[in-house]
Amino acid sequence: MQGENHALMFEFPEYKEKIHDMKMADSAFCRLVDEYHHLDHRIRGLEMAKIPTDDENFRNLRMRRVQLKDEIYQQIIQ
Repeated sequence: MQGENHALMFEFPEYKEKIHDMKMADSAFCRLVDEYHHLDHRIRGLEMAKIPTDDENFRNLRMRRVQLKDEIYQQIIQ
């Protein structure tokens, strides 16, 4: 769904506290989460404002968000 909020607190509500703790303890994890947050915000902004973007660019942005989400999840469950 376009404009849907994919913030990590909605994607992984059961890990909200763990994500916070990991961000405080691990600067690399914090950067990963920040990249995810900024990318999600950018994607939602494009969707909500209906800003023209070529399909390949938009697809690449969304794919990167999925990759980041997967990487974050893998680190959370370790």
